[in-house]
Amino acid sequence: MRKNKVFIACDTTNINKIKSIIKETQNKNVIFGYKFGLEFLNSKNGRKFISTIKKKITFGDYKISDIPNTCSSAIKAVKDLNFNYLTIHISSGLNALRAAKKVSKKIKLTGVTILTSLDNKALKEIGFNKNIKKLVLHQAKLADKAKLDAIVCSAQEVEIVKSVFKKEIITPGIRFNSKTDDQKRVLTPKQAFKNGADWCVIGRNITKGNIKKNVKTLIDHLNQWLKV
Repeated sequence: MRKNKVFIACDTTNINKIKSIIKETQNKNVIFGYKFGLEFLNSKNGRKFISTIKKKITFGDYKISDIPNTCSSAIKAVKDLNFNYLTIHISSGLNALRAAKKVSKKIKLTGVTILTSLDNKALKEIGFNKNIKKLVLHQAKLADKAKLDAIVCSAQEVEIVKSVFKKEIITPGIRFNSKTDDQKRVLTPKQAFKNGADWCVIGRNITKGNIKKNVKTLIDHLNQWLKV
C-alpha cells in the first residue's frame, strides 16, 4: 500500500498547539512531517522547542534569500536544529544556491519557486515579464543545475517541474475544497499527488478545529491513492 506524504504547516507560536498537532496526526496510513515557518522560528521559544523534536521529519521553512555568503552562513547557524528540509529562494541566484548546497550536508536543501499567493498579475506588479509557468520552469532548471535536493512549487506546476527536475517536489497551497483563503494557485491533495507531487503541505485544513477528524477527512480524500 502506497503511503502519501504530508507536511503539516505549524503556523502558530503556541507550543502547546504544536504538541497537540504532532500528537494528533500520528497515523499509520500517511507519513506526516512538520513544517515550521518564520512565525514560529522567530518566536521566543521556537528554536528551543525545535531542538527537542526527535524522530520526526522536520522542515525549516526559512525561505532564505540573500547574497551567497549570507545564505551559507544562515544554514550553518541552524544546523544544530537537525532539520530534514530547509528552504531557500531559487531567485537568490545560482551562486547563492551553490554556496548554500555546499554547506547543507545532510539537510535536504529545498528551492522555493514562485509563492502560491502570487498569480500572473502579481508577478507583473513586481516586475516579472514571464508568466508563472515559464518562470517556474526556468527556476526548476536552475535548481537542477545547483544540485538542490527538492523543490517547492504549486501543484499546478508539478508536471512542468518534473520535466527538468528529477528529485523531490513539495507542493503548498493545498485545500480540500475550492476555498483559496490567501492563496492564488491551489489544488486538492488528490490532484497534487496525481500530478506527481512527493509531498503536500497542508495547514489550516488540518490544524483548525478537530485535528483527528481533519486527518480522517484527508485519508478518506486520499483513499484511492493509498490503495495504489
